Amino acid sequence: MVLEQIDALVATGRSIGRGEAGRLSIGFCTSISAGNLRSTLLDFKKRFPHIEIATTERPRALLMNALRSGTLDALVVTGEPPQSDNKTLRLWSERVLVAFREDHSLAEHDVVRWTDLRNETVLLSHHDPSREFEDLIISKIGSADDRPRIDRHDVSRGMVKSLISMGLGISLVMESDMGAKFAGLVYRELRDGTGSSRIDFSAHWRPDNENPALHGFLQLLSERYPSPASVE
Repeated sequence: MVLEQIDALVATGRSIGRGEAGRLSIGFCTSISAGNLRSTLLDFKKRFPHIEIATTERPRALLMNALRSGTLDALVVTGEPPQSDNKTLRLWSERVLVAFREDHSLAEHDVVRWTDLRNETVLLSHHDPSREFEDLIISKIGSADDRPRIDRHDVSRGMVKSLISMGLGISLVMESDMGAKFAGLVYRELRDGTGSSRIDFSAHWRPDNENPALHGFLQLLSERYPSPASVE
């Protein structure tokens, strides 16, 4: 019995060393109800069934602190966190959509233009990626007089959808948010003269992280998103 236990421990140690077992902690500030992050995690779990995946959803600044302290192995976030000492892998991009009640006048349109938002109230969470949404509004609608009113709420993205259903305004969402159905809400793609608007995602990790499970995750990301992804 003792020898069997020792053999099992040795086998487990070898599996961990090869990145086939262990634990991987991933932080993100986006939805996993649909989209590339969800499919990537499902693919990783299928490829490495003995690796425990621990996920954390927090604002980007808190995630960066957790990465710096070693609490998290990797982040998948929008934007460019200002941490030059971390490794970065550019990943996918997602379309930006507008969400509103199904009885809203914009529901008649198959596509919504940024200029259509002029007289609207846009509800944004204090959490990411709201900063990117606000930057897009400013860049797409040059005149301050033509921009929609922005109401910020210290709530989750799911709660913002509840506020929309109450008729308090509309909101901007990522393409992956469409996987979480919410009764009475509809989504339309936002466009301007150049086409759809998109927000980029990237992975970040510490170069001194020697967790073998992290290597497997990064390898999977490189395979799934080889171009224009690049390691910096």
